[in-house]
Amino acid sequence: MSETEPLTLKTKKDSSASLPTILSFANDLPNLCSLVGLLSTVFAIYFAIVGNFPAAMIGLLWATLFDWGDGLIARRMKSRSETRGEFGGQLDSLIDIISYAVCPAIVLLSYGGFSPWFLPGAFCIVAAAALRLSYYNVFGLSESSTYQGLAMDNNALILAMLFVIESFISASVFTILLYIVLVALAILNVSSITTTKLTGKWYYIITAYILLLTLFYGWQLLETN
Repeated sequence: MSETEPLTLKTKKDSSASLPTILSFANDLPNLCSLVGLLSTVFAIYFAIVGNFPAAMIGLLWATLFDWGDGLIARRMKSRSETRGEFGGQLDSLIDIISYAVCPAIVLLSYGGFSPWFLPGAFCIVAAAALRLSYYNVFGLSESSTYQGLAMDNNALILAMLFVIESFISASVFTILLYIVLVALAILNVSSITTTKLTGKWYYIITAYILLLTLFYGWQLLETN
């Protein structure tokens, strides 16, 4: 669940009862799924920094898969408390900005050799994500099943597809293309266009897409070793 309904519910503090511990929320299957997705993003960031972009794309793809998975699990847990649901929504939102903004920004910086010319693009990516996620934490979906702007999980899916052509064109051309595409995605994230929330069968389509690209990048890693 890349973006959630408005998170307006606040945990009520009862003076007669102690607050739950922070780590108690890790004992929750959807939150654990979110954290595994965060781990995948950390791997993606690491491999992007060291210049191993096929491995970085695998990490980013699996971060997206776990992001979709946490929402699917949460919706099927009828006994999950409202407080855990609210905490999970906040956790999901914070992880989204790392997976779909910080990680792509680092991919851009690393591919550009950490040149200062790539800092404006990296800032645009992260700033757009911060604005978008803040907006959706307050207002949620524009209707029952539509977003205003392009949902941020698309950033990872499109970025992973873009790197498929990386080996077929020159590095200089791909660097420019990467810069343009990521900044364009950032603009679309905060635009007023309407996009439909992908649910149901789309989970299986996206899963198949992720597995197919994982095989593609895994094959690239085998060829280079």
